[in-house]
Amino acid sequence: MFTGIVEKTGKIVHIEQEKTNFHFTIEVDFAYELKIDQSMSHDGCCLTVVKLDKEKQQYVVTAMDETMLKTNLKMWQVGYEVNLERSMKLDARFDGHIVQGHVDQTAECVEVIDDKGSWRYFFTYDIDKNNFTVPKGSISVNGVSLTIVDSEKGRFSVAIIPYTQEITNFHNFKKGTIVNIEFDVLGKYVQKLLQEYFDTTK
Repeated sequence: MFTGIVEKTGKIVHIEQEKTNFHFTIEVDFAYELKIDQSMSHDGCCLTVVKLDKEKQQYVVTAMDETMLKTNLKMWQVGYEVNLERSMKLDARFDGHIVQGHVDQTAECVEVIDDKGSWRYFFTYDIDKNNFTVPKGSISVNGVSLTIVDSEKGRFSVAIIPYTQEITNFHNFKKGTIVNIEFDVLGKYVQKLLQEYFDTTK
C-alpha cells in the first residue's frame, strides 16, 4: 500500500531479460535502507526488491510479462528516471490517497501548459476498460498522487506545483509520453457495486 507521495527518482543502470522476465537494476541513494522482499512503487507499479548492493547504492526488481504488457515498463531504458516510493507506515501521516501499486492502464500525455509558476498536464486513455475520472477526484500518474482538474470521457488534466515538477519525473514529460495510471480505488469499488446492482435489477 502506498500514498502516492514520491520520495525520490532513481536511475535505471542496467536491464537484463531472462525469458519473459525483465530485471531492472536501479540506483538511488536510499538503497542502503532497503531489504530483500521489500515492496516499492516504481512509476506507480508495485515491484519487489530481489537483489541488493548497498555499496553501489543499487537494487534489482523483476517484472513479469503481464506487468510489461500493461505498464510503461516496456519503454524503460538505461538512464530512465523512475519515481520511487516505499510502502506506507501505519504510524505515519497519510499525505496522498490510497494507492495500491496496481496499474490499471497506461495513458498518453497530449499537452503540457506552462501556467507561469505551475504546469498543467493533459492525458488521454483508452475508455474501453471502463475506467473513469471525476473533477477534484484523486488519481495516480506514474505513482504520483494528484487531484484531477479537468475530467472528460477518456481525457483528464492535472496541475503540478514546482516541487512536484522537480522531485518527480514529470519534468521529463512531453507530448507522446506514456505514463502509468491507477484510478481511485474507492471510485472503482463504487462503480463495481453500482454495476452489479443495476445488473440484478434489470
